Amino acid sequence: MLQEFQQHIKKNFPFLLQGKCLLTISGGIDSVVLAHLCKASRINFSLAHCNFNLRGEESDQDEVFVKNLAEQLQVEVFTQSFQTELYAKDHQLSTQLAARELRYRWFEELAEKYHFNYILTAHHANDSLETYLINTTRGTGLNGLTGIPQQNGKIVRPLLSFSREEIQQYAKEQKIEWREDSSNASDKYVRNKIRHHIIPQLTEENPNLLQSFQQTQQNLQDAANLLEDYTTILFSRLVEEINGKYFLNVQDVKQTPHTKAVLFQLLNSFGFTEWNDVYNLLEAQTGKQVFSKTHRLIRDREVLILSAIKDQEDQLIKIEENQDEIKWDHKQLSLENVNEMGAFSQNIAYLPAQKIKFPLTLRKWQAGDRFQPFGMKGKKKLSDFLKDEKLSPLEKENTWVLISDEKIAWVVGYRTDNRFKIEPNTTTILKLTLTYEK
Repeated sequence: MLQEFQQHIKKNFPFLLQGKCLLTISGGIDSVVLAHLCKASRINFSLAHCNFNLRGEESDQDEVFVKNLAEQLQVEVFTQSFQTELYAKDHQLSTQLAARELRYRWFEELAEKYHFNYILTAHHANDSLETYLINTTRGTGLNGLTGIPQQNGKIVRPLLSFSREEIQQYAKEQKIEWREDSSNASDKYVRNKIRHHIIPQLTEENPNLLQSFQQTQQNLQDAANLLEDYTTILFSRLVEEINGKYFLNVQDVKQTPHTKAVLFQLLNSFGFTEWNDVYNLLEAQTGKQVFSKTHRLIRDREVLILSAIKDQEDQLIKIEENQDEIKWDHKQLSLENVNEMGAFSQNIAYLPAQKIKFPLTLRKWQAGDRFQPFGMKGKKKLSDFLKDEKLSPLEKENTWVLISDEKIAWVVGYRTDNRFKIEPNTTTILKLTLTYEK
């Protein structure tokens, strides 16, 4: 197996021979064999072991074993202890999901802190088959049927083309010691039920089950790659990016064959899960919206607008007196002192310099905001003003105000405040010009 492993690395992962790798190790046979193979192949690696404190003394003995293995292989080792059950309870996760979240977060932290180029895991062909069957029973799309990827960013799985049987045979031949995880014998987890009961029955029907699956997996991956290429072409035809937002013309999307599947492919990478709600936006009224954890999709007249959900903490911008421009949210505001007014437009405002008190503040409008629109005597709710302007929900949401001395001086891009109008005795005028970045 060593020769096959080295040829596999040379052909498919040659970068591992030049990089610095973090090998994640439980102490079980798969990760221990991977460590021995990497050492024999002269790959530069360190070990990282998680103690999830789920099996009492057995978990602590796993940690001791890994430390001893690191000393035997003469490699660096990192260990971390987690209160997994408490974390799972606090975050309302299953124990398995909690452990996964904890370990991958820690691996990423180690990689960043110690400049590891790659994170190696010991997943093998049988793991990929089990994942395929789990996803099939739960319902999934094409990506869920392609099994575990050999590489996902920094994470590399160099044993995926090898079977559990090959790994066990190599460990036996090389007299490699490892730790047995007692939880692997339990049918408490779905993966173990599939491993212990489903796959043996399928193997009785087809002794070459694993090889057949690997061929099927390759066919599915080819189909997924083809679909990804088609999606790239569709994205360029159906989606327009403006100022960091994506615009999909509803009629163009509806006229594309297999509309629902197309919408899924276009938006799948943005984290949406309520696909019926997303699809229903094609027939919804203006203002209807659907959220993922990171993005918002809103129906605005004849388009769907996709935008990132931004943290509101960065939505307060101070402008000092010596600044001549400020950039934010794909916009730019230029400030210039002039002697007289020039061209007028919604994106240009003229304010009397002597009435301006720095620092100015830029922020999004808020419920309860009032101002005195230019040309009017009384104050008006900003919400009523925006309604009268017939702005869409997204345009309202993205409306900014310029504040001077706790008073709205300009509803940016729409109207100045009458309290800041230019008088005959005004000598210096602050000219504000709003432009949009492409």
